[in-house]
Amino acid sequence: MNKNLIRHGFILMFLALVSGLFVPAMEIPRLGLSSHTIGIMSGMLLILLGAIWAVFALSEKQLKWLGFSWLYSSYVNWLGCLTGAVLGAGKTTPVAAAGLTGSESAEALVAFMLMSVGLVSFIAVGLSLWGLRERTGSDAEHSHHLA
Repeated sequence: MNKNLIRHGFILMFLALVSGLFVPAMEIPRLGLSSHTIGIMSGMLLILLGAIWAVFALSEKQLKWLGFSWLYSSYVNWLGCLTGAVLGAGKTTPVAAAGLTGSESAEALVAFMLMSVGLVSFIAVGLSLWGLRERTGSDAEHSHHLA
């Protein structure tokens, strides 16, 4: 179990709940609602990952990258959508923003955040799949002793 990930899951859910209270006042309310939903779902994902942490057969360095990549992608995905909703920057999220766009700097910030989430998410999912691979022979015995 990884209590740190579980704690962050609850923190992110709390932040998403609080930000959800302000959705009607946001420049792009639909994007604010998306941020709220993403935060709740990402928080639940972090709690789940923390609960099953022991099943990942990875080195210490890989586990650190796994935790970091899930934390980064969870928080920044929520924050990127929230930032777009508050600043009216919807170019990167045209469906939720219904075509509304903001200043160049706001759009650049949101685009950077959400594009970086895409890249880091691939690392998170790739490491997760690698850590869940079937182990054979001495690898399986070694990982059994680590658990």
